[in-house]
Amino acid sequence: MKKLGIISLGCDKNRVDTEKMLSYLKGSDLEIVDDLNTAEIIIINTCAFIDKARKESIDTILDAIDLKQNNCRKIIVSGCLSQKYLDELKKELPEVDAFLGTSNYSEIVKVIKRLYNGETYYSNIPKDNDVIDRVLTTPLHYAYLKIAEGCDNYCTFCSIPSIRGKYTSRTKDKILDEAKNLADMGVKELILVAQDTGRYGSDLYKDYDITDLLFDLTKIDGIEWIRLLYCYPETINERLLNLIVSQPKICDYLDIPLQHIDNMILKRMNRRITEDGIKNLIYKIRESGDISIRSSFILGFPQESDSQFEKLLFFLEEFKLDNVGFFTYSREEGTPAANMPNQIPSKIKNSRLRQAAAVQQKIVVENNKKKRLNKTLKVLYEGIDFDKNLFFGRTQYNAPEVDTLVYFSGNYAEIGNFYDVKITDILTYDLKGEMQ
Repeated sequence: MKKLGIISLGCDKNRVDTEKMLSYLKGSDLEIVDDLNTAEIIIINTCAFIDKARKESIDTILDAIDLKQNNCRKIIVSGCLSQKYLDELKKELPEVDAFLGTSNYSEIVKVIKRLYNGETYYSNIPKDNDVIDRVLTTPLHYAYLKIAEGCDNYCTFCSIPSIRGKYTSRTKDKILDEAKNLADMGVKELILVAQDTGRYGSDLYKDYDITDLLFDLTKIDGIEWIRLLYCYPETINERLLNLIVSQPKICDYLDIPLQHIDNMILKRMNRRITEDGIKNLIYKIRESGDISIRSSFILGFPQESDSQFEKLLFFLEEFKLDNVGFFTYSREEGTPAANMPNQIPSKIKNSRLRQAAAVQQKIVVENNKKKRLNKTLKVLYEGIDFDKNLFFGRTQYNAPEVDTLVYFSGNYAEIGNFYDVKITDILTYDLKGEMQ
């Protein structure tokens, strides 16, 4: 039996692709191993979203090539890097035995057989990969559920449409069947992802959208939390907000990529909302209930002035979003923003990143003291921090891997179960409490 190691890079949408690729390998004569030093075959599912992601992908491929001096015999590179740069990669990395694009995962068993017949395989021509079977790489109590592929927004800084293609919703039946399958596997939290989740169904249905899908998902036995990520601001309406606050299974949580607050920057980014629209949306969300807002912002976009950056900082201090990710602008080949004048030097971008992170850290502490301290919250238990000698988990207000944690004491806890925890202290970003 051949040993196979797999590395998944990039976002949670890429993770779903990796998990579906693994499902095709079930029943084959391959043993999946964690230690790449023992692997005869190495698969690297790559990301090419920004320069740092591409560098990580290339470095990981080069590390795998080094392992060919030991046990490794075959290297397969898949995902966004192969999709975008197939011809260049074939030329520059002849040690790689196969390159697959973002929609070639169903070919994986056939590809491996061809490699052992002395052939190579290079293809980024799309294939049908819409299967519901998965091999989870997350903890068993939560899973990401991809509801659409591609993007039609064409933000000037983003290369995703050129890599992943036009926005294509999966059918509701496929999504619901996959969700039921995940529930049968023991998953309790579904995290909906796409390039733009709020636009779900617009290409397939006249009278069925993301709100309808969320409601249908709440009917699945075993699922206790449903979380919505990457919901563009212009797609959020009162119907969606009403469902979030009224339906116990849907987390009071919205991830809304805003990217900036200045109208001129938003226009150059080709975003479909204005400063007033953003502020009015936040007012509306907060009037609806205690919905935790996560967002992301790009710092150092071409021509961003000191005053425009300071305006963003003022917005953060005024509106006090619960969780925020900051990214320095990455100049992406083939995008309109790459050719814009007055590109911002890296030194300035990194300085702005540090300033924004410092502002947001204070906001998180302030929000936690105001909203969570002395409250009893439902916590999904995920593990033990032996250094702190405490259990840890998440509330409905926090997504895995990117948001804050709750550390808590108690006599016994079982991973994947929910516990009531009274919050007694603030640990900078994180919370501390006692099981009730």
